[in-house]
Amino acid sequence: MPDDIAPQRRGGVSATQDSAEQILSTDVLVIGSGPAGASAALFLATYGVDHIVITKYRWTANTPRAHITNQRTVEILRDMGIEDDIRAQGTPSTLMGDTVFCTSLVGDEIGRVRTWGTHPARRADYTLASPSDNCDLPQTLLEPILIGHAAERGSRIRFDTEYLSLAQDDEGVTVTVRDRLSGHTYAIRAKYVIGADGGRSQVAQDVGLPFEGRMDLAGSMNIVFHADLTKFVEHRPSVLYWVLQPGSNIGGIGMGLVRMVRPWDEWLVVWGYDIDQAPPEVDDAMATRIVHDLVGDDTVPVTIRSTSLWGNNKMYATRYRAGRVFCAGDAVHRHPPSNGLGSNTSIQDSYNLAWKLAAVLSGEAGEELLDSYDAERAPVGKQIVLRANKSIEEFGPIFEALGFTDSDDPAAQLASMRARSEDTPEAAAQRIALREALELKDYEFNAHGVELGQRYRSGAVVGDDTPEPEHDRDPELYYHPTTWPGARLPHCWLGRGGHKVSTHDITGKGRFTVLTGISGQAWAEASAGAARTLGLEIDAHVIGPGREYTDVYDDWARLREVGESGAVLVRPDAHVGWRAHELPADPEKALTEALAQLLSRS
Repeated sequence: MPDDIAPQRRGGVSATQDSAEQILSTDVLVIGSGPAGASAALFLATYGVDHIVITKYRWTANTPRAHITNQRTVEILRDMGIEDDIRAQGTPSTLMGDTVFCTSLVGDEIGRVRTWGTHPARRADYTLASPSDNCDLPQTLLEPILIGHAAERGSRIRFDTEYLSLAQDDEGVTVTVRDRLSGHTYAIRAKYVIGADGGRSQVAQDVGLPFEGRMDLAGSMNIVFHADLTKFVEHRPSVLYWVLQPGSNIGGIGMGLVRMVRPWDEWLVVWGYDIDQAPPEVDDAMATRIVHDLVGDDTVPVTIRSTSLWGNNKMYATRYRAGRVFCAGDAVHRHPPSNGLGSNTSIQDSYNLAWKLAAVLSGEAGEELLDSYDAERAPVGKQIVLRANKSIEEFGPIFEALGFTDSDDPAAQLASMRARSEDTPEAAAQRIALREALELKDYEFNAHGVELGQRYRSGAVVGDDTPEPEHDRDPELYYHPTTWPGARLPHCWLGRGGHKVSTHDITGKGRFTVLTGISGQAWAEASAGAARTLGLEIDAHVIGPGREYTDVYDDWARLREVGESGAVLVRPDAHVGWRAHELPADPEKALTEALAQLLSRS
């Protein structure tokens, strides 16, 4: 583990005597070890917060459910010092983006969409926005990385341990759990609890979090299998291959998905079923037939690994906190996998919460800082639930362009789909409609603004009385960099000893950071004074010629939106907490007051 993120332990897990029975005691109890829970463990361990993780399962995810890992998540894991592990095991973006719509992998190709920022016209947006690239990393590989590093840094992780109930009081939370191996029931006492127990969260239900929307709008089945499909896909590498087969046995309107898990021999098929009917029973023989139908070649050797059912949901919590209990991840935002936002948003929930818990537990912040978790993350959860569901609706224009909605007869649907190749005015209009329908899928596959553009509004952000910057391009499709308080810190490359480092590399690490220019170097002394007054660790970096960090391309001067004598205060989660446009008469007082307000300090 890099020295600059080594944990500083704060106390320890202990056992206390209560009515002749020992109760485990810790600062934070994390319930669940999926992306939200595992990442919470990693962040807490890195920040030196004592905690326990419990999960009812014997190990991490056994199916490759979540997989798209976007730039924001990778740069967060870069902050944790584990980006190399993510890159080593993830499929790179160069192999992710030639998304195909076809009648089968060997059949008629209906169209392609360049996805996940791989279009040449979009690649620059992604390259300029972050020091980290996106990748495809199945949940089966991601979770062990997170859990492994968390345990290495001090997490105490209890598998086969099931959450049963909890009770809160003014000092903490008593959680009752059961060891699923022995059947023994016992209590864990924590100052705070993170409920990261998934889309059917018992914790969220027990603490009465309010929700909007509904569950189980549609049914889907996953089939995980091994097959060498190299000859069908290597020339058009992608994560997703959408197969349209009216009248086939893949359910609904006849659309299935062949999803790459590992190139090009591990795969996952998704197809729908009527959730109002009895769930289908699929044995290996039927699963193999479905795979062969979607591939279009029944001579391909197929090994079925697993099948599983799941529901498409449209539900989000309007509040993430109830007293000393916080929920994160799928527990509070439940949606289909469209846009690939699920695990990313889950990890980002925990990243937002972990530094705040660390600050409160260490006495660096007041308890009210924790209210900002609700204020900042609940709007994001709502946004991604609605976006993911809207992306499903945006398949409708494709079906309409192909003529699927004009008739329920599969033969007529197939004929209409084939008619697009004819030399007729009707076919020409159909081709235009299909092109426009496929372009609409940018909102699912290239929603860069949704991935990076969150701007927080809460008590943990101190405004500067400037209006929020307007977006000059579509805010869902395009990320707009800004240092407006509440926004994610813009990335650009700085120079250090002849090498390039990102603005994200000199911030984070569990600390507050002040960025300024040569005319504002008094902010460095002011930061030291504010740190002494508030008992915080604050880094300060003067960026300019002859300093440790230089603005090699003058990109920071273009992005900072404050004068050279001004300052940008960056929170531990790389969001801007406050900024000053110029050097005030008393910079230490201004910075101290801003930090005290941000941290809910009197």
